[in-house]
Amino acid sequence: MAVTATAALTCLAALAACSGPPKDSGTGSDFKLSASTPEARGEIDSFTWAVYAEPPTLDYTAAFDYPQNTILSNVCESLMRWTPGLTMEPGLAKKASNPDPRTWVYDLRAGVRFHNGKEMTADDVVYSLGRQMDPKNAAAWAQVFQNVASIRKTGPLQVTVKLKKSDSQFPQYMATAAGVVASKAGVEAAGKDYGTSGGLACTGPFKLGAWDKGQSIELDRFGGYWGRKAKSKKVVFRILTDPSARTNAMLSGEADGGYLIPTESYGRLRDSGVGSLYFGEGLTTVNVNVTNMRGPLGDVRVRRALSLAMDRSGFVRAGLGGAGTTSSSITPRAVWAAASEPTRKAALGALPPVKQDIEKARALIKEAGATGKTLTVATSPIGQDVSLLATAVQAAGTRIGLNIRLKTVAPNAFTALFTDPKAREGIDLFPYTSYYNISDPLDLLADFKTGAYLNFAGYSDKGYDKLVQEATAVYPRAPRMKIEAELQKQAADKVLWIPVAEWPTSVFLNKRITGAPTTISYMYYPWAADVGAAK
Repeated sequence: MAVTATAALTCLAALAACSGPPKDSGTGSDFKLSASTPEARGEIDSFTWAVYAEPPTLDYTAAFDYPQNTILSNVCESLMRWTPGLTMEPGLAKKASNPDPRTWVYDLRAGVRFHNGKEMTADDVVYSLGRQMDPKNAAAWAQVFQNVASIRKTGPLQVTVKLKKSDSQFPQYMATAAGVVASKAGVEAAGKDYGTSGGLACTGPFKLGAWDKGQSIELDRFGGYWGRKAKSKKVVFRILTDPSARTNAMLSGEADGGYLIPTESYGRLRDSGVGSLYFGEGLTTVNVNVTNMRGPLGDVRVRRALSLAMDRSGFVRAGLGGAGTTSSSITPRAVWAAASEPTRKAALGALPPVKQDIEKARALIKEAGATGKTLTVATSPIGQDVSLLATAVQAAGTRIGLNIRLKTVAPNAFTALFTDPKAREGIDLFPYTSYYNISDPLDLLADFKTGAYLNFAGYSDKGYDKLVQEATAVYPRAPRMKIEAELQKQAADKVLWIPVAEWPTSVFLNKRITGAPTTISYMYYPWAADVGAAK
C-alpha cells in the first residue's frame, strides 16, 4: 500500500507525539519545561553559538555525539525529519511507503540541490546510505542497517530498501544522521578529507564555511535551499572546552547562546538579565556507564551495590543544578507515555530503589568478595555534571569498601570514549549522558544486545538478544512496547548501566536572538535556521 510518510509512520510517530514537551508543565521547584522559545521576528546577519568540544569530523557516518550533531543537523539532512515536537515528518523524502513488512520505498523531493550545485537523485541516496553499511567506514550508525538486504534505485527519484526481516526501528532512524543524504560526487571528490575540510556536499539550510581548528566552525546560509530560508546569514560555533569560559562568553555577548548549559551556571544565566534560560524535553538520562565486566564489575552484585550506594538526590542538587529528577530507569519515562497502563507499569513499576542503602550495598560487596577491589572511573572538566557524577561514584564506592580511582581526560578525549575502544582501555566506568535518537524505548534497550555499538562492556545474553529481535520485528506500537517493557526489566535487574537521573535539555538565548527549539530535536533538526532577531 502506498501512503504518505505521515500516514505510513503514524504508528511510529505517535509515541513521539505523546512524549513531546508539555506546555508550561511544572516539573520541580527549580525548573519547568517549555515547549519552545518565542518565534523569531526577523532576519539577522549572524549569531554565535557555544559548543563544549570540537568535532573530530563532520562526516555524517560518525555523527554520534552532541558536538557533531549540534552542528551537522543544520548542514546535512535526512530522508525523514525529527521535529521540535519530537514527532517525525517527511524530510528529503516527500513520501515513505511500506507495501510489505520487509520493504520501504522512499519517493524523493524533486529539485533539491546540494551545496555543490548538483541536484539530488536516487543515486545519491543509495550511495549515502551505502556508506553507513560499508565496514571500511566503521560507521557509528552501522547497527541501524543490520537488517538491510539491499538499497536500490527504483526510479530517478525513488529508492527501495529491502529488509532481511521486519524492522520497526529502521524507518524511525531515517530521521537521524543514519538517514543523511550527501552528494556522491562531492563525497568522492573529497576522498579521505571528507568531513574534516572543504564542504560536506549536503542539502541543508546552511553549508560548511571556515573551520579554524580548535577555535571555531562557521556555517553560511545556503541560497539554493529547497525549504524555508534560514533567518541568519551565518552561524559561528565557538569551541569553548572550559565551562566557565562558555558561561562567560554567553554573559558577555561573545556567544549569543548555547545548548548543554553547564549546570553550575544555571543560576548565573537565569538571573543575569542578559537573556533567558529554557528547559525542554530531553529524552535524556544521566548514567554511569559500565565499560568493563572482566573485573569486579563482572559480578552483578558489585553493580547492584554501586547503584544502591549512589546519592542520586545529592547529585541532582549539585551536579544538575536542581534541574533534573532522580531515576533508577535507564530509559526516560517520557518514552513510555504512549504505552498502555499495564505495559507502563511493567516497565517502570518494579525498578530498583532510588534511595541509598549503604548497609545493603556493603553486604553485597562483601558477599561478592570485592572488598578493596579497584575500579577506575573516567572524568573530565567538560562540566559539573560529569565531574561531580564521577566524584559521586568515588564517594559511593569508598563507603561500601571499594577502591575507586578517578582518571581525568580532556573534553575531546572524553568524547572519544563513545567511539574509540582504545580510549576506553583501563576504564571501568564513566559518566554517560544518554539521549534518545528516536522516541522508542528500543533505541537504548537494543544497545545491550550482543555486539551492539554502544555495548561497551561486551554484555551478552541469548535471551535478551532474542527479545530485542522480537521487538524489532513488530511494527504495531502496543505489542512492541510489551516486549520492550520486559527488556527494560532485564536491563534494570542486571544493572547494565547505573541510572542516576533524568535531565531536561537546556538552552540559553541572549536578548538579541530567539527561535531555537528547547527539545533534544536539535540533534537532527535544522534548528539554527529558526534562530533570528528577537525584536
